[in-house]
Amino acid sequence: MPTICMFYGIIIRMMFLDNRQHSLPHIHVEYQGESAVISIPEGELQEGQLPGKKLARLCLRPTSRVPALVKHR
Repeated sequence: MPTICMFYGIIIRMMFLDNRQHSLPHIHVEYQGESAVISIPEGELQEGQLPGKKLARLCLRPTSRVPALVKHR
């Protein structure tokens, strides 16, 4: 799965046409052995878990690039 961003130890990945498992546009996130799926543009946790501060930071971030991410999904 292609990595699209890394910051503060958080790895963000997005698979092209990954709509079989998840019906909403989303990103896959990994941080210190934890993983989660976050919907875009809402920034809501769909599955998995991340530490609270990292999740809060991440849920704010996707909204800045939503048009580009959704366009290319």
